[in-house]
Amino acid sequence: MRKRALFVSAGLIAGLLPFASSATAAGAAGGEAGVVTDAAVYPVKGGDTARVEVALTTPGGAATARPVTVAYSTGGGSAAPDEDYTPVSGTVTFPAGTPSGTSRAVTVHTRAARGERTARTVPLTLDVTGAKAPEQQPQIVVGAQNMPYLDARLPVKDRVSDLLSRMSLADKVGQMTQAERAAIKDPADITGYRLGSLLSGGGSVPTSNTPAAWADMINGFQQRALATPLQIPLIYGVDSVHGHNNLVGSTIEPHNIGLGASRDPALAERTGEVTAAETRATGVPWAFAPCLCVSRDERWGRSYESFGEDPALVTSMETIVQGLQGPADGSELSRNDRVLATAKHFVGDGGTVYGTSTNGSYTIDQGITEVTRKQLEDIHLPPFREAVRRGVGSVMPSYSSMQITDEDDKPLKMHADGDLINGTLKGDMGFDGFVISDYAGIDQISPDYTADVRISVNAGVDMVMVPNAYQKFESALTDQVNAGSITGDRIDDAVSRILTQKFELGLFEHPYADTSGAGDIGSAAHRQVARQAAAESQVLLKNGTGADPVLPLKKSQKVYVAGSNADDLGNQTGGWTVTWQGGSGAITKGTTILQGMRQAAPSARIDYSKDASAPTSGYDVGVVVVGEKPYAEGVGDVGNGHDLQLSAADKAAVDKVCGAMKCAVLIVSGRPELIGDRLGEMDAVVASWLPGTEGEGVADVLYGAKPFTGQLPVSWPRSEDQLPINVGDATYDPQFPFGWGLTTKGSPARGGAVTLKVLKGLATAAEHLHSQKAGTALVAQARGLVQQRVGQHVTAAVSGPFADADHQLLTGHYAAAITKLTQAYSAA
Repeated sequence: MRKRALFVSAGLIAGLLPFASSATAAGAAGGEAGVVTDAAVYPVKGGDTARVEVALTTPGGAATARPVTVAYSTGGGSAAPDEDYTPVSGTVTFPAGTPSGTSRAVTVHTRAARGERTARTVPLTLDVTGAKAPEQQPQIVVGAQNMPYLDARLPVKDRVSDLLSRMSLADKVGQMTQAERAAIKDPADITGYRLGSLLSGGGSVPTSNTPAAWADMINGFQQRALATPLQIPLIYGVDSVHGHNNLVGSTIEPHNIGLGASRDPALAERTGEVTAAETRATGVPWAFAPCLCVSRDERWGRSYESFGEDPALVTSMETIVQGLQGPADGSELSRNDRVLATAKHFVGDGGTVYGTSTNGSYTIDQGITEVTRKQLEDIHLPPFREAVRRGVGSVMPSYSSMQITDEDDKPLKMHADGDLINGTLKGDMGFDGFVISDYAGIDQISPDYTADVRISVNAGVDMVMVPNAYQKFESALTDQVNAGSITGDRIDDAVSRILTQKFELGLFEHPYADTSGAGDIGSAAHRQVARQAAAESQVLLKNGTGADPVLPLKKSQKVYVAGSNADDLGNQTGGWTVTWQGGSGAITKGTTILQGMRQAAPSARIDYSKDASAPTSGYDVGVVVVGEKPYAEGVGDVGNGHDLQLSAADKAAVDKVCGAMKCAVLIVSGRPELIGDRLGEMDAVVASWLPGTEGEGVADVLYGAKPFTGQLPVSWPRSEDQLPINVGDATYDPQFPFGWGLTTKGSPARGGAVTLKVLKGLATAAEHLHSQKAGTALVAQARGLVQQRVGQHVTAAVSGPFADADHQLLTGHYAAAITKLTQAYSAA
């Protein structure tokens, strides 16, 4: 059963919204008693009774020193007395000595309509004596009734058609507008501007960042939307890119690069399910995820948002769309544990050329993607074709520009590229959801804002994320339609697409937050999924020599732990955690890697010295956890205050610990770090990526509770001069190739060239039988033989075919994969 919260508590409204409302304890801070109501707007179904709680507030919660009277009366709105409601008037009194928080109820009976009726308003005027009156008078809304679009039994297509026929241009323009919650200074604007959507950008959260506060905040916004005549509900969106990451205490999954390392599509789907359930439980039905970019240059500050550098890998991990939305037909979207997904950023943002960004100090983010038509079709478009096939409900264009070098004379901003949005996405791919712009993304098209609106909407953008100038946008869009620069058909197409998803989400029937799943936010079951994802994302790049592996650790060993990221939850969760850029330290709830190790081996001696300044004698092994601090988007671009080097402090910690004992180095980062100058002194190396809040998952593989099985989702460069470097390059000589990853699962690989020949024959049979499980196992066996033979002597002759083999595996060509591995084996 859904919990339909119709009212918002006075205390929560006062703390949550960026504006004063009728529920604000007006005057209390200034020493004056005040009268408040529990909400500003009271939408009710015709025939039901609205109940308005009128409460007394005093400074410091003391009893009122004098009597307070509140005379109330209805009248003056669009509702007709005696026809739509029964008029009321009267007085409530709070005698002297009444405790703060005491409330009295005023009830207003509404009447059901016999025929069709739009929503109508009934202002309730409160005349207060002896205290300060509410800053906004409460308003009752008698709900719309008896119109086909309100009938949940009808097909969605018919409901959309009926509703569209009743909408004014103002209604339609409002549906195409998305504003940032913090930009709404006057809550009445939600009603007045017919706003169809709000969002929380990174770090845009209620004052009390709790599930209940989120639900109350969104319910308050929704009540304002339902005060419009047609009562079209808002759709609220957030960047839930690795969990409900704006919410403190939520389950934070590994970033996409770690999921790509897991090579586990079923697990990716489960992480999507956790994200969806925790997001929807706070009243948010829409996630701006997943990012389906194919990351081709590790200097990009968004590298970690990508599943990897190979489109086949990205495509394979799109099971996460089903985790978020459910089946491709949208049949589960209305459930209280599903959210609308967003495929972003269309298209090619992972392929921007270093040095082409013109956004402030960014170096590559929001730059220009220069590709041939074939490269576009082969690399960047396949993930979006798969997303459309999976029924993704919305698509977000990229900030970047596209230049198809064998067709275009100059680059074009993606928000303006009608050939790709209207032609390729909506036309060729058959995408029937809606296109949502990125945050103020249309503003970058040209210096002329009116032209930006016209160009982007005509290019196929259906909803525009303004986010701070909704008044300006609605005015410009209305003017362009009235001038004939944007046709009514284009507007109707955009609005129909938006309304379709709102109906599919069940927002017309259940507009308010269903908080029944809030108790599962950050639950043990959800964290277990994130813990497994953290474990499977760990990539073992090096592990001692021969029969003397460093990992897994033994619980009897005395362990010396050092490094900047061993005991820092914020660093291991990365950007897009609580705030846009993320932050170091205990910014949310979770377990650091050090804490996870101590839980995994509670009786072991595990000592920590962040800078390795403590004495190093008396230990069996060292674990040095190094890497990056959080960043997001172009702020993290290499050259914008960032590089791919370990910090001086981390280098010193590696040198001291690895010089004193056998050591394992864990690299917690959103992209590969350059470690070639110290690789020889590191006995074991693990690419830990950004594992999220569950440091126990990292400890699970360190101590052997689970085996290392991860594989590199991107090529690990030897030097920055090699960048960009990707699988399939004509010249390819990385430190570690795409797909590399040692395993501690089972016994060491045995066999040689003859074994590889046998495995190829079996792989051919697996292909004919379309047995992915068998084919993957056979290729894994062959990969183990190659990695065992290669050891640390990874040459260009080995890397090329080794990386190609993983691409062949991802595309279902098992025999070809083993052929490539055989080449790598021979070159070793």
